[in-house]
Amino acid sequence: MKHLINFIETNNITKATIYKDLKCSTQEAQVLQYICRRFVKGLEETPVLDILQDSFQSKGFEYLNNLSVVKNLMNLGWIVQISFGQVKTQEVSKLEILNTSVAPSVSLLRLLEEGSLEISLPEIKPYTDHLEYLQDQFDTIELLHKISISQQGFTDTSLNIGRLQNKLSLLNKRIKARLEMTKEPIVVEEFFREKEFDEREQKIFLALLKEEYSGGEGQFRDMNTLIELISVDEYDKIRNRALLEDGSKLLSDNILDYEEILNMFGGISRSFYLQEDILQRIIHPNKKKKVTTLKLDKLVEEQELFEYIVPNTTLDDVVLHPKTREVLNTVIKQVDKEVFAKLKAWGIKDKRKGIDARIIFYGSPGTGKTMTAVSLAKTLKRPILSFDCSKILSMYVGESEKNVRKIFDEFKVLSKKAKVNPILLLNEADQFLSSRTEGAGSSADKMHNQMQNIFLEQIEQFEGILIATTNLLDNIDKAFSRRFNYKIEFKKPGKKQRKRLWHFMLPEAADYEEGFDVAELSKHELTGGQINLIVKNTAYKVAVREESVFSLQDFLEEIEKELGSSFDGAKSMGFKV
Repeated sequence: MKHLINFIETNNITKATIYKDLKCSTQEAQVLQYICRRFVKGLEETPVLDILQDSFQSKGFEYLNNLSVVKNLMNLGWIVQISFGQVKTQEVSKLEILNTSVAPSVSLLRLLEEGSLEISLPEIKPYTDHLEYLQDQFDTIELLHKISISQQGFTDTSLNIGRLQNKLSLLNKRIKARLEMTKEPIVVEEFFREKEFDEREQKIFLALLKEEYSGGEGQFRDMNTLIELISVDEYDKIRNRALLEDGSKLLSDNILDYEEILNMFGGISRSFYLQEDILQRIIHPNKKKKVTTLKLDKLVEEQELFEYIVPNTTLDDVVLHPKTREVLNTVIKQVDKEVFAKLKAWGIKDKRKGIDARIIFYGSPGTGKTMTAVSLAKTLKRPILSFDCSKILSMYVGESEKNVRKIFDEFKVLSKKAKVNPILLLNEADQFLSSRTEGAGSSADKMHNQMQNIFLEQIEQFEGILIATTNLLDNIDKAFSRRFNYKIEFKKPGKKQRKRLWHFMLPEAADYEEGFDVAELSKHELTGGQINLIVKNTAYKVAVREESVFSLQDFLEEIEKELGSSFDGAKSMGFKV
């Protein structure tokens, strides 16, 4: 404690051992001495009014002119204002601190205890491996993060910006010197040169790499946090957003990817991560065998069970009932950090990543069940594998039970090989979900019940997102009903929804007769799938004419055919806007 004793006992403050480190005026240093003398006597908080009246002899209220001394010491980070809330020193006026109290900051206490805040760097030596290099680089990321917090002006930061920037400068010089002495190639540096990253792209990459090495808790995955890391002001933040937008080098070259997450305020935020093949290249630079991630779509081509669907729409493109959208938003919010923290605290979830949801979409054909499932996948940036449940029936007794297990076993194998978590879509799952036959006597009934029992067991064990679509929910077995978290009904669109569907499905580049009124078409009770079919059939009819102009009558004739037929219309994935 020699530096503390020296500081509070000296009569000439400029002779104190820590004076040069304070980087403040003599007058300001004397105020700090006054505060520290009270501190060692057990008076942790010192009223600002006492500081002014005791430290500055003046007539009347002239001591108020010295409020700037206290304010400057707060800005330097040597003292902090005692407050119940977090205070931004840059936004506090001088008079606002007059009737408050202050206390020595963590920085000042450290300085008094250690005698210096200058960074102590070990001897400069060559890097022996890439891990030593990464440790130095990760330290720079931590310093950048502290600087970004300090730039926001919060009083609870332990070091001011100047000292942090000094540390960062010394550390960057050390990294450069060590690299010049290192003969063996450093994989990250080689990667930066190969990709021609600028300094900002390098820092973003290193921050996300630090996340992977530290277990991926999420501190540096948020888009705003990454941008603040490399920005010095608001203009910089706006300019640097382009580095993490679609079309940037980091995303276009498949170096980064992101998940879009609904935040607690209803907005969407992006959480970034390094692509698996890039990550493996950095983490295992000396691995002889090249590590490759098999693409899911290529794996699906080698089997006949699943169909790989490429989503072209998000949930924002689909016409949904507000209640349906509300339920889907609840599913999506499972990946929100605040929501996950609550679920983990309650013992509901123990995994950081992933959504656990088993969902039934039920409703008439053409109401958008499959389209919504596929759009949900795109919203979550997940691949989707679809299985047509009609394929499960087999003419051989016993084969269907095996095929049920095969669905889930093969799904797990594909997910593991591709290192992804796709959504499993079970289309037309009526036969799986229907009530089991009681007292079944025939071999067919027994086989059907056994098949459903296995299906029930597999659903119970399923981890991730499973969506089953069915036309009817009335005859669903109660045992299955309990296993699904969400049962979402897809009703036929109302007049307002039908009008939107007609507007977006009608060809934009086509010519229409004068007075063509979409409102007339929306009067007819049609599903989205039927509207889509009618638009196509009408287009084929009009296209062969010499004057290809759409008339209202053309559509009415096709509507009459559709409503008058005994069919529900062609199979459709749903409808979008």
